Amino acid sequence: MIVFEPYNTDESRLLEIKELVEGFLSEPYSIFCYRYFCHSFPEHCFLAVDDALGYKLVGVVIGRRTDHRGTPRGYLGMLAVREEYRGRGIGSVLIDKMIESMRGLVDEIVLETEVDNKAALRLYSKHGFIRDKVLTRYYMNGSDAFRLKLFF
Repeated sequence: MIVFEPYNTDESRLLEIKELVEGFLSEPYSIFCYRYFCHSFPEHCFLAVDDALGYKLVGVVIGRRTDHRGTPRGYLGMLAVREEYRGRGIGSVLIDKMIESMRGLVDEIVLETEVDNKAALRLYSKHGFIRDKVLTRYYMNGSDAFRLKLFF
Protein backbone atom coordinates (compact mmCIF):
# COMPACT_ATOMS: atom_id res chain seq x y z
CA MET A 1 0.00 0.00 0.00
CA ILE A 2 1.27 3.47 -0.89
CA VAL A 3 1.30 5.97 1.98
CA PHE A 4 1.68 9.72 1.45
CA GLU A 5 3.31 11.79 4.14
CA PRO A 6 4.89 15.20 4.64
CA TYR A 7 8.67 15.47 4.75
CA ASN A 8 10.08 14.90 8.24
CA THR A 9 12.94 17.31 8.90
CA ASP A 10 15.05 14.76 10.79
CA GLU A 11 16.99 14.11 7.52
CA SER A 12 16.55 10.35 7.73
CA ARG A 13 15.34 10.25 4.11
CA LEU A 14 17.33 13.13 2.61
CA LEU A 15 19.93 10.96 0.85
CA GLU A 16 17.21 8.59 -0.35
CA ILE A 17 15.30 11.56 -1.80
CA LYS A 18 18.45 12.82 -3.53
CA GLU A 19 19.15 9.41 -5.09
CA LEU A 20 15.55 9.03 -6.29
CA VAL A 21 15.35 12.49 -7.86
CA GLU A 22 18.78 12.30 -9.48
CA GLY A 23 17.65 9.31 -11.48
CA PHE A 24 15.03 11.38 -13.31
CA LEU A 25 16.23 14.97 -13.58
CA SER A 26 18.65 16.29 -16.14
CA GLU A 27 20.35 18.64 -13.66
CA PRO A 28 22.59 17.53 -10.80
CA TYR A 29 21.94 19.10 -7.40
CA SER A 30 24.06 18.96 -4.28
CA ILE A 31 22.72 17.60 -1.02
CA PHE A 32 22.64 21.21 0.19
CA CYS A 33 20.01 22.07 -2.42
CA TYR A 34 17.76 19.26 -1.18
CA ARG A 35 18.39 20.29 2.42
CA TYR A 36 17.49 23.91 1.62
CA PHE A 37 14.19 23.00 -0.05
CA CYS A 38 13.15 20.30 2.41
CA HIS A 39 14.17 22.07 5.60
CA SER A 40 13.08 25.57 4.64
CA PHE A 41 9.72 24.46 3.24
CA PRO A 42 8.86 21.02 4.70
CA GLU A 43 5.16 21.87 4.47
CA HIS A 44 5.48 21.77 0.66
CA CYS A 45 7.48 18.54 0.39
CA PHE A 46 5.70 15.18 0.32
CA LEU A 47 6.82 11.57 0.12
CA ALA A 48 5.14 8.46 -1.25
CA VAL A 49 6.29 5.27 0.46
CA ASP A 50 5.42 1.63 -0.04
CA ASP A 51 4.68 0.32 3.44
CA ALA A 52 4.57 -3.26 2.14
CA LEU A 53 8.27 -2.97 1.27
CA GLY A 54 9.59 -1.63 4.54
CA TYR A 55 8.57 1.95 3.86
CA LYS A 56 10.56 2.16 0.62
CA LEU A 57 10.54 5.66 -0.90
CA VAL A 58 8.77 5.46 -4.26
CA GLY A 59 7.96 9.10 -4.99
CA VAL A 60 8.61 12.66 -3.89
CA VAL A 61 7.56 16.21 -4.67
CA ILE A 62 9.61 19.14 -3.43
CA GLY A 63 8.27 22.68 -3.44
CA ARG A 64 8.90 26.09 -1.95
CA ARG A 65 7.39 29.54 -1.65
CA THR A 66 8.97 32.82 -2.71
CA ASP A 67 8.03 36.38 -3.41
CA HIS A 68 8.47 37.19 -7.10
CA ARG A 69 8.22 40.91 -7.84
CA GLY A 70 5.62 41.36 -5.15
CA THR A 71 3.65 38.24 -6.11
CA PRO A 72 3.58 35.31 -3.68
CA ARG A 73 4.72 32.40 -5.82
CA GLY A 74 5.02 28.68 -5.30
CA TYR A 75 7.64 26.63 -7.06
CA LEU A 76 7.53 22.93 -7.84
CA GLY A 77 11.24 22.18 -7.88
CA MET A 78 11.33 18.41 -8.18
CA LEU A 79 8.94 15.54 -8.80
CA ALA A 80 10.01 11.93 -9.17
CA VAL A 81 8.27 8.55 -9.05
CA ARG A 82 10.14 5.27 -9.44
CA GLU A 83 9.51 3.79 -12.88
CA GLU A 84 8.01 0.56 -11.57
CA TYR A 85 5.41 2.63 -9.65
CA ARG A 86 4.37 4.91 -12.51
CA GLY A 87 0.86 4.73 -13.90
CA ARG A 88 -0.70 4.37 -10.45
CA GLY A 89 -1.51 8.05 -9.89
CA ILE A 90 1.27 8.58 -7.36
CA GLY A 91 2.67 11.63 -9.14
CA SER A 92 -0.81 13.15 -9.33
CA VAL A 93 -1.42 12.68 -5.61
CA LEU A 94 1.96 14.23 -4.81
CA ILE A 95 1.22 17.24 -7.04
CA ASP A 96 -2.24 17.63 -5.49
CA LYS A 97 -0.77 17.58 -1.99
CA MET A 98 1.79 20.24 -2.86
CA ILE A 99 -0.82 22.42 -4.59
CA GLU A 100 -3.15 22.17 -1.58
CA SER A 101 -0.31 23.04 0.79
CA MET A 102 0.15 26.32 -1.11
CA ARG A 103 -3.50 27.20 -1.73
CA GLY A 104 -4.28 30.54 -0.08
CA LEU A 105 -0.57 31.32 0.37
CA VAL A 106 0.47 32.01 -3.23
CA ASP A 107 -1.09 33.46 -6.37
CA GLU A 108 0.63 31.04 -8.73
CA ILE A 109 2.86 27.96 -8.85
CA VAL A 110 5.58 27.67 -11.47
CA LEU A 111 7.86 24.89 -12.67
CA GLU A 112 10.13 24.06 -15.58
CA THR A 113 10.21 20.89 -17.63
CA GLU A 114 11.98 19.86 -20.80
CA VAL A 115 9.99 20.63 -23.96
CA ASP A 116 10.22 17.00 -25.12
CA ASN A 117 9.04 15.48 -21.81
CA LYS A 118 5.56 14.63 -23.10
CA ALA A 119 4.56 12.58 -20.05
CA ALA A 120 5.39 15.44 -17.67
CA LEU A 121 3.60 17.96 -19.87
CA ARG A 122 0.45 15.79 -19.87
CA LEU A 123 0.64 15.30 -16.12
CA TYR A 124 1.06 18.99 -15.32
CA SER A 125 -1.63 19.99 -17.83
CA LYS A 126 -4.03 17.61 -16.08
CA HIS A 127 -3.46 19.63 -12.90
CA GLY A 128 -4.16 22.97 -14.58
CA PHE A 129 -0.62 24.12 -15.41
CA ILE A 130 -0.32 26.08 -18.66
CA ARG A 131 2.71 26.89 -20.80
CA ASP A 132 3.96 30.35 -19.98
CA LYS A 133 7.16 30.61 -22.02
CA VAL A 134 9.97 28.72 -23.69
CA LEU A 135 13.35 28.90 -21.96
CA THR A 136 15.96 28.39 -24.67
CA ARG A 137 18.93 26.16 -23.75
CA TYR A 138 17.71 26.18 -20.15
CA TYR A 139 19.30 22.92 -19.07
CA MET A 140 23.00 22.09 -18.84
CA ASN A 141 22.59 19.53 -21.62
CA GLY A 142 21.47 22.36 -23.93
CA SER A 143 17.82 21.39 -24.14
CA ASP A 144 14.98 23.88 -23.96
CA ALA A 145 12.36 24.03 -21.23
CA PHE A 146 8.82 25.20 -20.86
CA ARG A 147 7.98 27.32 -17.85
CA LEU A 148 4.56 26.18 -16.71
CA LYS A 149 2.23 28.10 -14.40
CA LEU A 150 -0.80 27.29 -12.35
CA PHE A 151 -2.82 30.36 -11.38
CA PHE A 152 -5.09 30.47 -8.36
